Amino acid sequence: MVTTPRTRSFRILVCVALILSLLTFNAAVSPGLTSVTVATAAPLSFDTATRARVNATYGRLPLYFEANQGQTDPQVKFLARGGGQTLFLTPTEAVLVLTKANPPAQGPQRTLISPVAARRAGAQAVVRMAFVGASPQPRIAGQKELAGNVNYFLGNDPAKWRTNVPIYAAVRYEGLYPGIDLVYYGNNRQLEYDLVVAPGADPSQIALTFEGADRLEIDANGDLVLHTAVGTIHQRRPIVYQQTNGIRSEVAGAYVLRGGNDIGFQVAAFDGSRPLIIDPVLAYSTLLGGSGWDAGYDIVVDAGGNAYVTGFAGSTDFPTTPGAFQTALLSGPYYSAFVTKLNPTGSGLVYSTYLGGSGGEAGHAIAVDAAGHAYVTGATGSPDFPTTLGAFQTVFSSGHYYNAFVTKLNPNGSGLIYSTYLGGSGDDAGSGITVDAAGNAYVTGTSGSTDFPTTLGAFQTAHSPFNPRCEQLSICFDAFVTKLNPIGSALVYSTYLGGSELEMGNAIAVDAAGSAYVTGYTYSMDFPTTPGAFHPTPGVVADAFVTKLNLDGSGLAYSTYLGGSGGDAGYAIAVDAGGNAYVTGSTGSVNFPTTPGAFQPVHGSYYWFLWLTLHPDPNLCPNPNTCLPADAFITKLNPAGSALVYSTYLGGKDSDGGSSIAIDAEGNVHVTGGTASLNFPTTVDAFQHMLPGCCGSAFVAKINPSYPGVLGLLYSTYLGGTYSDSSSGIAVDMGGNAYVVGTTSSSDFPTTPGAFQTSGRGAFILKIGYR
Repeated sequence: MVTTPRTRSFRILVCVALILSLLTFNAAVSPGLTSVTVATAAPLSFDTATRARVNATYGRLPLYFEANQGQTDPQVKFLARGGGQTLFLTPTEAVLVLTKANPPAQGPQRTLISPVAARRAGAQAVVRMAFVGASPQPRIAGQKELAGNVNYFLGNDPAKWRTNVPIYAAVRYEGLYPGIDLVYYGNNRQLEYDLVVAPGADPSQIALTFEGADRLEIDANGDLVLHTAVGTIHQRRPIVYQQTNGIRSEVAGAYVLRGGNDIGFQVAAFDGSRPLIIDPVLAYSTLLGGSGWDAGYDIVVDAGGNAYVTGFAGSTDFPTTPGAFQTALLSGPYYSAFVTKLNPTGSGLVYSTYLGGSGGEAGHAIAVDAAGHAYVTGATGSPDFPTTLGAFQTVFSSGHYYNAFVTKLNPNGSGLIYSTYLGGSGDDAGSGITVDAAGNAYVTGTSGSTDFPTTLGAFQTAHSPFNPRCEQLSICFDAFVTKLNPIGSALVYSTYLGGSELEMGNAIAVDAAGSAYVTGYTYSMDFPTTPGAFHPTPGVVADAFVTKLNLDGSGLAYSTYLGGSGGDAGYAIAVDAGGNAYVTGSTGSVNFPTTPGAFQPVHGSYYWFLWLTLHPDPNLCPNPNTCLPADAFITKLNPAGSALVYSTYLGGKDSDGGSSIAIDAEGNVHVTGGTASLNFPTTVDAFQHMLPGCCGSAFVAKINPSYPGVLGLLYSTYLGGTYSDSSSGIAVDMGGNAYVVGTTSSSDFPTTPGAFQTSGRGAFILKIGYR
């Protein structure tokens, strides 16, 4: 956000548009999306700022503004251009010119047209936005000049050429109204603007008028609808927030028709000291798959905003790239793992490759190092899975079905730095992977092998003894934790982690010192825990566990159960710079441990549980502790593993579960998973407020554990189409944007214009830009 420094501020966001299903621009000659977002702010005696945003997804406006040095009409001060769209900024209005998608027969128009010419030309749709009662001559200046410039060499008369035209990141209108400035700028391929209201200024002065619309109306949802000669522009109802000291609350806001094409804003009573919470936009959303069945399991993002994804592919035409390591499916009727790297805009593949042999594979988890090497783990049933010379284990050893594998790809996806099996004579699978700054890979998963490779002096070098019950059910598995050296030739350490029943190691994280943190679930009453741990004794059914190993894997820094009287499982873990561990998963426990001030201290099906307890029905539910639908949970443990810093349910009355978790630089917790609940908690700025499909939806949520109660839920949305969707991985970049991967069975899963693949089913990858 572009604002002037101040000690206290109040900002209101009127969130008018959202990419995809919440906004459409229906033009007979020019299909696509466009939106206009407007915001106002209202101070009392405090510093204030009002924010508004124009989302320009039709053609994607660039992120810079050209100063007008004679390349267009002199009334224009600055202009911005994108495919099929041009924005002109004059002292009194912003003019958006939408060009036909189908060019004339003689070829595309190459010369910029002025807003005056655009008004005369019937070939363009022109929408003009002006501020009613504003100064006709505000002081206009470019801000934050960017490197580079623009040159125009049009015609054969050098006098008409324009060279070295400067470009800027922002344009400021000073004195638009008394005490109110306007700032246009770009953010993540979106055009935005701020209205900065000085102390004592009157924000009720701010009003908009539109030209180019035949009629304006406010529909039943509170959306503003502009009817034009070429279609309609829908602007989503105003959404207004306030924030102070990190605490969020909603303020009621609405459009007001002031007659003609003039629009004002009605804002309820507010506290002028609270700052803005900005809602997110869907920066991109793409499908990834072929004509068969494909699924995305995990995602990671590098410093450049490239997303790396793994999962499994059953399509012989799964999208691969020329020169990739493996461009053909070798597994016949079975699935193959895949590794795909998407560019930062989600519009194309940097590389994409199958990874497998003849017996079938799935990639379960992925990590990336600073040099751009991707590390993948999963399970393979192929005796010819690709391994490398000198790797730790080059021979398939499972006497049953599958071994784990660990593979490191080179930065362009054309070859393997190393690739190794990891397993014994039973069934073993890798479920989680991370990498430290030195290039050591840390892997967790599940082992059914009594001869899984362990190292001398490791914490647990032998598989827990099989008991009759687990043998009868064929579930005698322990978790494992393995650290491989940077060249994949040897184990730094490797250990089992388990008790006498079933354990699943689902996810792993590593801190800056090199300590590994693992989560999963256990049915064992004797799972190894440590003195002083938060919950050293087991629950009744299954529990999640959280374990931190010491640096050399020889012992446990801490280990704790995490759960209640029902079934609980940890599916993902992250660790912050302070050594706090964050876990998400699912809980069927009505007494799962939560903390005072948590967002949701009570299970979403708690009242159904009470009803079952008061009205026992052995046919419906013989034990309410074991048949409660699951909720997702989010738990933060202190660095010693001895206490909960924060713990909350997240769910509705039906089944919900958290599958992946990530922490941004500000300490916000990003979680994704699946929900079947009609009343899953969402925020007012959600992409989808209602369960979109018949059979379950993905969800994406953002929580700040330091905010009390319901104010801690910064953002939450359903995400899906009309059938079944689930998400399994989430990552965040340095800017706090969230990247999500999952699988969709919906033919109408929401995608964005210009994304790599906008139709089909299978894996999906999307980016949510929080600003």
